Amino acid sequence: MSAIRLLVLGAVRQHGRAHGYQVRGDLEYWGAHEWSNAKPGSIYHALKQMAKQGLLREHETAPSTAGGPPRTEYEITEAGAEEYFRLLRDALTSYDQKTDVKSAAIGFMLDLPRAEAVALLEERIRGIEAWRSAVTAHYVPEEGPEQLGHIGEIMNLWIHTADGEAEWTRGLIARIEGGAYTCLVIHN
Repeated sequence: MSAIRLLVLGAVRQHGRAHGYQVRGDLEYWGAHEWSNAKPGSIYHALKQMAKQGLLREHETAPSTAGGPPRTEYEITEAGAEEYFRLLRDALTSYDQKTDVKSAAIGFMLDLPRAEAVALLEERIRGIEAWRSAVTAHYVPEEGPEQLGHIGEIMNLWIHTADGEAEWTRGLIARIEGGAYTCLVIHN
């Protein structure tokens, strides 16, 4: 999954209607250009592509007040909202997502009801645990990485990554259940 689709759909959804410069400004304010592929060209390309795919609706083009090219505003369609929530839910449950996708999902998890966000994160933990079990079927962490030579170091990295991801996710669940992020919505 590419983080850019989730980021752009989420940013447009938050505005109701937005032109590319607004979406770009939001994503830059969030620092997404530092941790994802949300660069200006990819943002504008994503807006145009998702409009062609029916996920966004283009609105009248108005001359730019800054003297640049005309600005087209975009609004998320029903199909776009469905795609947005599908991407968001997939990103929260998948244990093997890249950091940019996970970061985008955490940034938008407030768009989900609290109970659903927790359930999706719990599903993520189950996926991490299943994957870890598959690795430990071939590698016994307690015996150290040397048992498999340098390949053991790869498996050791996988185990530590899985353990860290699970621990972080459990902490996030505890914070949500403890009342953090009170603007988690009651509807979607």
